[in-house]
Amino acid sequence: MPDQHLDPTVAATYDARVADRFDPDLLAATTGRLAELAGGGAALEFAIGTGRVALPLTERGVEVHGIELSEPMLAELRAKPGGDSIPVTVGDMTSTPVPGTFSLVYLVFNTIGNLTTQGAQVACFRNAAAHLEPGGHFVIEVGVPDPPRRHEPSRFRPFSVTDDHIGIDEYVDPVDQVFVSHHYRPNDEEGARVSGRFRYVWPSELDLMAQLAGMRLRHRWGGWDGDVFTHSSPSHVSVWQLSA
Repeated sequence: MPDQHLDPTVAATYDARVADRFDPDLLAATTGRLAELAGGGAALEFAIGTGRVALPLTERGVEVHGIELSEPMLAELRAKPGGDSIPVTVGDMTSTPVPGTFSLVYLVFNTIGNLTTQGAQVACFRNAAAHLEPGGHFVIEVGVPDPPRRHEPSRFRPFSVTDDHIGIDEYVDPVDQVFVSHHYRPNDEEGARVSGRFRYVWPSELDLMAQLAGMRLRHRWGGWDGDVFTHSSPSHVSVWQLSA
């Protein structure tokens, strides 16, 4: 089971904490790409959360279903206009079944890392494949790992330093590829510090997981706009296709 670190307090403030992810241009690029990959069929979002992507994707005419483990996050989705119309199954994205098949399954914003073991991540791929129609696509958006090298004295990697937010990744286990992401918000009266445990995963490792689930890589971009993925890309959007 993934860590359910999204308690009611975190869920209630989640959208505000990731406000930059609601940028209209980013959402337009994200949902445009997903709608294209859906090809007129239905889509299933793993870890649908508060509906940041699902709601604008439905506005593009895509039928969206979801799986969500955190009931507080799901409550936030239900409170939004149109949130009640999206069918969501409460459960673990590694094993929860949803009726029907889909032309697209997708998992965005580093959420594959919420699964903190390699076995759970492999199971996520297999569950995605089980829901896809032949020839359907599975999409993941995730950062490229940047763990400290052996000669570096610190296991900490700052990734955000502003007046409102300090973000630090603490790499705690290089064998199981586990890190803890710490977020400090000095101006936040409630929950100034939030930490979550995650597993980082390499692009080549994801490709092997896809292969084990009967899928093959079709695209890997540096972002939703289709930028070329290079050795210096901080993240990637990868698309695997289930064998027809």
